[in-house]
Amino acid sequence: MSNFIEYVKMAIHNIMANKGRSFLTMLGIIIGIASVIMIMSVGQGTTNQMNEEIDSAGAGQIQVMCSNDAMNAGEYITPEDMDALMDQIPGVEAVAPGSGWTGTTATGKGDFSISLTGATETQPLFSTTQIKRGHYFNAQDVEEARKVCVISDKDAKRLFGSDDVVGMDIDVEYNNISKSFTIVGVTQQPENGTFVTYTYEGMPVYIDVPYTALQEYDDSYNEFYYIVVLADREMDSSAVSDQVVKVLDARHQSAGEDYFQVQSFQDIMATLNTMMGAITGFISFVAGISLLVGGIGVMNIMLVSVTERTREIGIRKSLGAKTSSIMAQFLAESAILTVLGGFIGILLGLAGAYGICTILSSSQGMDLSPGFSIPMVLGATLFSCAVGIFFGIYPARKAARLSPIEALRRN
Repeated sequence: MSNFIEYVKMAIHNIMANKGRSFLTMLGIIIGIASVIMIMSVGQGTTNQMNEEIDSAGAGQIQVMCSNDAMNAGEYITPEDMDALMDQIPGVEAVAPGSGWTGTTATGKGDFSISLTGATETQPLFSTTQIKRGHYFNAQDVEEARKVCVISDKDAKRLFGSDDVVGMDIDVEYNNISKSFTIVGVTQQPENGTFVTYTYEGMPVYIDVPYTALQEYDDSYNEFYYIVVLADREMDSSAVSDQVVKVLDARHQSAGEDYFQVQSFQDIMATLNTMMGAITGFISFVAGISLLVGGIGVMNIMLVSVTERTREIGIRKSLGAKTSSIMAQFLAESAILTVLGGFIGILLGLAGAYGICTILSSSQGMDLSPGFSIPMVLGATLFSCAVGIFFGIYPARKAARLSPIEALRRN
């Protein structure tokens, strides 16, 4: 142990004796570690933010779609199927049809494309929107097919120049049929949405109407090619999806036909996380190339140090220093250089990640914070140590193998 401490002291003394050269040697390690830490922190923070928004917008939701075979066979999902899913599967909180039409409307502000979403009274459970004015339509509105609708405050301003529109009518024309829908509610989207956006200029105006009211446009609008099931967030979405398919197969006598396909938001989040992880990993790999360059720089400087200290090595070996002692001394020096460079790189990387997230948050209206963890920092530290040891082995072995006679002959 005392020998090890002595090697460390000698290494530190030599590093301090050549401060400028030592700093330039560490620079490649500093840049490499800082780049990797910044990229991984910002990437993880972006992934976390994205997951939070997607989770708040769609946690527990399961999309159920009819396959082409089902539609070719005329097997669609019916309102009775929706009721059966609610009654027979524990933990299912709501079921909503997932289809609608696009029509046109005209107001004093001009002509607009308008998208009608046929919904039930449970539609608010599927989104993060909040009622700003009025109320959402109720079960009686759906049962009696009343021509009422709910619109967002942004779309209300696009149509009428104000969001104080409860009680006003929207005339919607589709398939050469014009119907008037009375606005009963205005919704507002919560702020701080970073990755999940909802409306923008040029998109259709979206309104929710009782799905039964759409039957006046088309008598066949009581069959749906896809629906959305909302299950308890704490439940396993895969298990719920299996039960949904079993219930639908039993009602349509289609077991083994693969008529109904499901996809949960957990599947979507897993796919997005995999993609984000791959992108972050690739960019980190590219940034990590600078660590290789930094390691080569450490090796070069250590080779120079071996050349400069040849006589010192010869004197030490002639006095009885073991080959392992010489090798340990030079390995200690290269390891200290890389560890110190790694430590500085970690600090700069964390500071850079905070800086990037702060700039993005202020300039883009985002609420982004870096995502870093203790394993990430420890991994970067261990990796920098490994770089120092790996690239220090060759110069250390070269120094240790010098013949004391040959070493003492050199000037």
